Amino acid sequence: MKNFVVKTIANAAALAVAVWLLDKITLTGGGTGKKAGTLILVALVFGLVNLLVKPVVQLLTFPLFVLTLGLFTLVVNALMLLLTSWLADKLDLAFHVEGFWTAVLGGLIVSIVSWALNMALPDKD
Repeated sequence: MKNFVVKTIANAAALAVAVWLLDKITLTGGGTGKKAGTLILVALVFGLVNLLVKPVVQLLTFPLFVLTLGLFTLVVNALMLLLTSWLADKLDLAFHVEGFWTAVLGGLIVSIVSWALNMALPDKD
């Protein structure tokens, strides 16, 4: 359970960095507390998307991963971020990613920051 909480907080922080760095990834709403709560909820949605949808997409696009020597991962991460944005809209969460190329850059930022935070934060239950 502790590992789940740590990974969710790391994802929320990574999403916050992407919102901070990219103008076309927006987090609107009330004050800082409301935005933090929204980021946690979006991180949960993002985690579910990565848990349930990403493996299926990776399996179906495996030849593209091999052909591009893994660079297609950037496209898959962008699609997962766009799907998270769409689901956030359906759940009335104030998080939006505008455009595919913004999602590619945002996915790269989220991946790097999540990786760094997961390396720094404790991993054991």
